[in-house]
Amino acid sequence: MKKYNDNKKSPERSPNSGHPPRRGPNAFFVGEKACDFSGTLKKGLKYLRPFMGRIILATIMCIAANIFGIISPKLLGDTTDLVIKGVTKGTGVDFSGIAQLGILLLVLYLLELLASVIEGWLLAGISMNVTYNLREAMSEKMNRLPLSYFDKETKGEIQSRFINDVETVSQTLSESMSQALSSIVTLMGVIIMMVSINPLLTLIVFLSMPLSIILIRVVVKLSQGHFSAQQALLGKANSHIEEIYSGHLIVKAFNGEEEAKEKFSEINGNLKEAGWKSQFLSSIMMPLSSFVSNITYVIVCIVGGYMIIGRRITIGSVQAFIQYIRSFTRPLSVVANVANVLQSTAAAAERIFQFLEEDEDPSLLQAEKAASIKPEQLSKADREDAHGDETFKGKITFEDVSFGYGEDLVIKNFNCEINPGDKIAIVGPTGAGKTTLVKLLMGFYPLKSGRILIDGKDIANMDRNTLRGNISMVLQDAWLFTGTIAENISYGKENASMEDIRKASYIAYADKFISALPHGYDTELSGEGSSISQGQKQLLTIARAVLEDAPILILDEATSSVDTRTELLIQIAMDRLAHGKTSLVIAHRLSTIKSADKILVIDNGDIVEQGNHKELMKKGGFYANLYNSQF
Repeated sequence: MKKYNDNKKSPERSPNSGHPPRRGPNAFFVGEKACDFSGTLKKGLKYLRPFMGRIILATIMCIAANIFGIISPKLLGDTTDLVIKGVTKGTGVDFSGIAQLGILLLVLYLLELLASVIEGWLLAGISMNVTYNLREAMSEKMNRLPLSYFDKETKGEIQSRFINDVETVSQTLSESMSQALSSIVTLMGVIIMMVSINPLLTLIVFLSMPLSIILIRVVVKLSQGHFSAQQALLGKANSHIEEIYSGHLIVKAFNGEEEAKEKFSEINGNLKEAGWKSQFLSSIMMPLSSFVSNITYVIVCIVGGYMIIGRRITIGSVQAFIQYIRSFTRPLSVVANVANVLQSTAAAAERIFQFLEEDEDPSLLQAEKAASIKPEQLSKADREDAHGDETFKGKITFEDVSFGYGEDLVIKNFNCEINPGDKIAIVGPTGAGKTTLVKLLMGFYPLKSGRILIDGKDIANMDRNTLRGNISMVLQDAWLFTGTIAENISYGKENASMEDIRKASYIAYADKFISALPHGYDTELSGEGSSISQGQKQLLTIARAVLEDAPILILDEATSSVDTRTELLIQIAMDRLAHGKTSLVIAHRLSTIKSADKILVIDNGDIVEQGNHKELMKKGGFYANLYNSQF
């Protein structure tokens, strides 16, 4: 965010949060899967490749930590056997041997802890770096996307990719991958240790596995539908709350509280129903798993007891084996769960990469291509287009411009020439193409055909920063961000001084109300300036345009949100501001554009009339009818 030079830090604007990624048991009931798992994985490796050394080291630490943990139960069993041997044979307990085993166990536990800490530190760093790089790439991509992308995508969908999807990938890298690797190593190690203790007892454990897997799969199948319904209903609840909150004044004005309450109660009731079913089913997974494990413990204890009596196994070995059973059942469920999480992560990553692969603004690419060509490779005219002067004179020419948001054209073979310093008003019915024209002038959309020239140079070949830096724009919907009033006014004007900010505010007739605020220009605005009136917001955006002092000025219904007295003051300020500048004024309130040098009457994307106010009123045509209908 650009700030004025008092070096006050602008608070970050907090986006509306989407649904947080699911954690705990719920995280494993995922319905969405990636369409191209292998392709997404290859793209993801591009972001992991710079950290491959750390990933290998983290893997080594994970394996080491699990090996240390796997050896421990066997040593505990040996310690038990030493005690029993000394008691049963009457030779006394071998405290020296027990002490040695105890020290070895302590060393193993410490090494396991150290390896786990190093692994966690490495994975957290990798996860945060990848998350940072993904969000940086997405932020850069967003600035290169055409406005047509934002026309078709909702704000919530874009936010979800920036926040939820990236967080899902981050969580998987930092937690789930570690759990999966740890579980696989643990399973392999435990199986080896169990077989080394007793193959028969190991076979008993393996025979209990199908029952555990079947029960888990049944629960997952039953609960997955409820979890999907819960997520869908949660989205509906959030949407309803946001909708009612943003329009709470209208809801109260039309006595809609009861209707809103009933609708929310219905959604909330369905959410509660789906929620308790999904939570209940997920909560019985562990008891079912424990039930199968307990049965296995009983069988192992009985069979192990017979073996102890027959002197085919020691008590310490049975003790170690039971501990290994505990270590065996948990990794099975973790591996199964992580497989589902990976599917969800792949789906999230796929959505991220789809965003990163969206087609970029063609006009931006064309301008960059023109700017990248060496000067000696260009003709003199082209060289001026690509690397023109920083400041425009303000002559604007539309040559056979045609444009449409889809197949249907909004602007059709539009031709117009505007001289430097002219004040041009653009009027017409809703949907005539007025705002579209200024968006095309700003280079927000590529043309279907034709050219737009500024000072004789095609804007398609211009650097976008140069083009937009020479145009000040005030829109009907005033946009303000969370920060001070001074920061909002100085947005787009780097290193503006407080004196410049005050002067711009004075010209825009905003200084009076700003100075009346308790903290003046240091007053903090909440999200989108909700703490001040709509008219005051508009005055601040006009002050922003005054401060930018660009040679071309665009006013799109700039006075639509202010009262008549303020409108009159702004009109005087705009006349003062527009002196020596090329001004394009879009207006529905035709009384505000009577002083325009030329009025362009647009209908169905073409000029149907043009002239000054007196000339058009004398004609008694389209403009006269529009004007008279307002009085």
